[in-house]
Parts: sequence; structure tokens; C-alpha cells
Amino acid sequence: MKVSLSKSAYHTGYLLLIILWGTTAASKLGNLNEFKNELAKQVFSENLATFLLIAVPLSEIISATLLAFNKTRLYGLIASLLLITAFTVYIALILAGYFSKVPCSCGGVLKMLGWKPHLIFNLAFTAITITTLYIHLKQEARDKEL
Repeated sequence: MKVSLSKSAYHTGYLLLIILWGTTAASKLGNLNEFKNELAKQVFSENLATFLLIAVPLSEIISATLLAFNKTRLYGLIASLLLITAFTVYIALILAGYFSKVPCSCGGVLKMLGWKPHLIFNLAFTAITITTLYIHLKQEARDKEL
């Protein structure tokens, strides 16, 4: 029972991350002008905003793609942890009043959330990512023992 529950949690975790990254990237790319305008309203420099316009959805697509395959899933989980951590820290800084301007350049349903619910959502996905990564590493260690 323990193995199947762990396996279920693992599959659910990486599938949720594929959905998260796939839908947020699609939302940003589907409304690229809106995403560009939201980035321009951020406290970032114009050069950084231009870089993020491409880098953020590309990172999300790469993460989702890496998660989709057994051989690259570990890299996808690490990339996911880096992305979700960066987004979570950014939201925490917003809530702490660190930035003078705080427009949301998020994609999909997340755009409709306030900052506190968005932080909770991100913390939940951080936990999902860490749990899935832990199960993955534990399974890799078990496989090496065999």
C-alpha cells in the first residue's frame, strides 16, 4: 500500500506540474502583448522585462517538457523547484511591501487571485514539487540498490 500511495503521489505531482507550467506558458504566449505590457509596468528595467518576456514562458515550457519524460524528469523537477521558488519569493516580497509597483503578469487563473491566495497556491505547489522530487530521488536510490 505504501509503495502505491507513493507512486500515486509521484505521478500526480509531476502531472500537476506539467499542467501548471503548460497552462501558464500557453496563457502568456497566447496573450503575449498583455504579458509584455504587464512586464513593462513592473519595477524591472526595460532590458530585464524584455529578457523575462521570452525567458519566463520558455522556462515554463522547458520545465513541462522535461517533466514529461522519465529520463529528464529529475531535471524538470529541479527546474520546477527553481521556478516556483523564484515566483514565491517574488510574491512574498510584494506582500512585504518591497516593490513600489505590483501588477500581476501571471498567466491563466492565477491572474484572478489576490496576492495572498497566490502565495498560498505557490506554497502548495512548492510542497508538491519538493514531495515529488523527494519521491523521485528515493526511487532512484532504491533502483541503484537493486
